[in-house]
Amino acid sequence: MQLEKVTFQNKESQTLAGRLELPANRKPHNYAIFAHCFTCSKNLLAVKNVSRSLTAAGFGVLRFDFTGLGESEGDFENTNFSGNVEDLIAAAEFLKQNYEAPTLLVGHSLGGAAVIFAAAAVSSIKAVATINAPSDPKHVRHLLSESVDEIKKNGKATVTLSGRPFTIKSHFLDDLEKQSLKKVIKNFGKALIILHAPQDTLVGINNAEELYVAAHHPKSFVSLDGADHLLTKKEDSQYVGQVIAGWASRYVTIPETTKIKSKHDVVASLSQDQGFTTDMKLGDHYMVADEPESFGGNNFGPTPYELVSAGLSACTAMTIQMYARRKKWDLEHVEVHTSYDKRHAEDCENCEAETAKIDTFSREIKLQGTLDEKQLKRILQIADKCPVHKTLHSKTQIITKLIE
Repeated sequence: MQLEKVTFQNKESQTLAGRLELPANRKPHNYAIFAHCFTCSKNLLAVKNVSRSLTAAGFGVLRFDFTGLGESEGDFENTNFSGNVEDLIAAAEFLKQNYEAPTLLVGHSLGGAAVIFAAAAVSSIKAVATINAPSDPKHVRHLLSESVDEIKKNGKATVTLSGRPFTIKSHFLDDLEKQSLKKVIKNFGKALIILHAPQDTLVGINNAEELYVAAHHPKSFVSLDGADHLLTKKEDSQYVGQVIAGWASRYVTIPETTKIKSKHDVVASLSQDQGFTTDMKLGDHYMVADEPESFGGNNFGPTPYELVSAGLSACTAMTIQMYARRKKWDLEHVEVHTSYDKRHAEDCENCEAETAKIDTFSREIKLQGTLDEKQLKRILQIADKCPVHKTLHSKTQIITKLIE
């Protein structure tokens, strides 16, 4: 995973702080935005875990702090639910201008209600996921129940939420009263998945039912049995991310891996704008090769010499196991560790010269099983007989020509 700190402006020109998580081994096939729960932040552990599960599936995920929370500018007491929706729209515009327009919105708790409203206003959104979300923004009033009268009387009140004090003004309550989530969800025309924990004591499971009934197909429901409202267990939040990633793949466009056709066993394909990130076809299989960032690459795949070392390691392991099976030896497992470097030959006579260094593969073999000394010695001899080992030691030729 790659993590970038990003900032963007909300409707009031205040700076909102976010984190953009990108896949470590490829470019994102789609971008998503995560909306955190009421008075939470982008750094809530559940938010990170859901985002990283999506990133592992190839999504780029922007998680950010709503106005007045976390690292974002503004005063929370001057915000409301509509402002959260506007922040999401601003986040979508930021991605569109600087990366790609987002296609997936994910919202937790009140953030789940916010993403439904935002999705209706962002044309690029194809899929929406809610997690333990209320069926009506007014549901948040019960969190403030002891202070509602004071807020209405004095215009504001300080309430304690999740152990922290927050000032809530009357305009926050007034704004909640104006929102009609069921009306929006009925007409917004996006694919929807509702994930909810039956044991959620903060936002009851009946909210999921009301959202599901109000929405049109395509819609899905997943029970997060055993989870709590904040997804405090790591396995719950990771599961949520994995489910959303799999579900969303039906509704967002995921480009197919470049299909390279050739009569040769291995093909490398590299365009002018790809740097060192090279599409590879190895037999019937596809992968990416690259160089490390220190060399100017993206580190999206193994380097060319790592691929050569991989061939030696794989061939060695196959050869050893094949021999052990034929001999009916008790070799349970074999690991072959290989690295490449340029070193002086062991019998070097002119070691001070840089040209005296030769290509060197360092290979270490780990064996598990019941083997005696004679068998171990023989296995080391067999390792040197693997076909790739022999090729690296033999005189080879490379014949190159242009394809018409």
